[in-house]
Amino acid sequence: MYIDGFYRNDELNEDFYENYYDKLEETYKFQNFTCPFQYLYGQFSPPPRPPMPPPRPPMPPGGGGGGRPPGRPPSGRPPSYIPNKSPGIKAVNPGSLRPCLYRFVYIWPRNGRGFWAWIVFVGRNSVSGWRWTGRRWIYFGMDLRRIESFVCI
Repeated sequence: MYIDGFYRNDELNEDFYENYYDKLEETYKFQNFTCPFQYLYGQFSPPPRPPMPPPRPPMPPGGGGGGRPPGRPPSGRPPSYIPNKSPGIKAVNPGSLRPCLYRFVYIWPRNGRGFWAWIVFVGRNSVSGWRWTGRRWIYFGMDLRRIESFVCI
């Protein structure tokens, strides 16, 4: 017989095996083993179910949840010119961007090139909407700390 890497033979101490099996028995003595079919045959009642969560509120018109972008992009192209950058902006806050909702906005990020956007959401720390790539609108989101400056049209 092969146990824990040892062959049982006459050379090994018999006490080793007795202690080994005693330890095994003691290890599994207090384990709570249950039969998976105990509820099928009526021996025990099934455990209580957790309460159901409250229903979700209805979605606003135009989307806004489920990973889909809210609303639709504008039907046309943005203006073909790049507006002048407004000097003196130290930080962008949500209150300054809220009047730009559903309007064309030119955004200068701290890193990278500026772009035209159609803002559909302004949160405490972020903004999201549609960004013009030069050929089409794509949905985007960005942290307000990444915006250096912007201009609403």
